[in-house]
Amino acid sequence: MLLATRNAQKLVELRRILASSDLSGVQVLGLDDVPPFPENPETAATFEGNALAKARDAAAATGLATVADDSGLEVDALNGMPGVLSARWAGRHGDDAANLQLVLDQLADVPEDRRGAAFICAAALVVPRGVDTSRTETVVRGQWRGTLARAVRGRNGFGYDPIFVPDGDRRTSAELEPAEKDAISHRGRALRALLPALRELLTSASPRS
Repeated sequence: MLLATRNAQKLVELRRILASSDLSGVQVLGLDDVPPFPENPETAATFEGNALAKARDAAAATGLATVADDSGLEVDALNGMPGVLSARWAGRHGDDAANLQLVLDQLADVPEDRRGAAFICAAALVVPRGVDTSRTETVVRGQWRGTLARAVRGRNGFGYDPIFVPDGDRRTSAELEPAEKDAISHRGRALRALLPALRELLTSASPRS
């Protein structure tokens, strides 16, 4: 199975989640493990639209069952932004430090009771033609509510993890152990919601006697 990303941390997360399920035998590849193909920019207005477009492109180019995700941070005081622009909020795609600092600056005068936020992850599974399964496309969503700290804390995770404090906890996402994060995070919830479709795919692909 292909995970349409070059983000090594996302690959590690998906492999951990599969390893803790009954799909531990599935081999997960990333985009760096397959021949290059044209990758379209993420221009959809929703996480679901971007995830599905990435999965469709990769499945068509490689012939592999493909999972893609699009995720980001929705800040209540910013009317849901940065949202789908989370990875390039400061202007340059993937500059985590700049993106995080910009959000902190924008919330500098926002009181504690208005610092709510949610991590959102949409995950899409696209099965290429020729595979006998009832579901060729599946899209799911995971949400993780919390509040935003005023300063960076923790060394685990990436993106906005060092300022996101999950509801019911005092630690940031970057202070959680990997297994703790997998159990409650937006990406963990979305990927676990894909497991029924992945099980069906695995059953369909298994040799029949």
